[in-house]
Amino acid sequence: MTIWSVLLLVVIGLGGGLAVGSGLVAFITVLDIIPRLTQLTCAHRYIRAFEWSLVMGAIFFTLIDFFQWRARLPVFVTSIYGGLAGIFVGTLAAGLTEVLNVFPILAKRIHMDGNLLYLLMAVVLGKVTGSLVQWFLHL
Repeated sequence: MTIWSVLLLVVIGLGGGLAVGSGLVAFITVLDIIPRLTQLTCAHRYIRAFEWSLVMGAIFFTLIDFFQWRARLPVFVTSIYGGLAGIFVGTLAAGLTEVLNVFPILAKRIHMDGNLLYLLMAVVLGKVTGSLVQWFLHL
């Protein structure tokens, strides 16, 4: 590999990373994900902690991926990490669907206006069941 091809790969990688990072920041900012998430969890006084946690988590896991760090941890510890990561993704998705009013629109379209609770429970139970099946079958 020549120096020019390596430099080209570096420029393409940095450009792609900047594009994806900018898109993520725009997505979170425009949709007010963090303020809505703090509102849903009744944690208004911790909004700065939510923001810094998001930033530090992104930096930390970028470094882990970039330097290919490995941690040999017991299954118990990785189970706790997996649970917390799932909670984070779930609450972020809940904040997003709340901002976009996905469930009320979906309920209206499938004619379940009065049964929104059943729709939400079906989605939650489906996600939990799917996660457990994947977790137990891919251990």
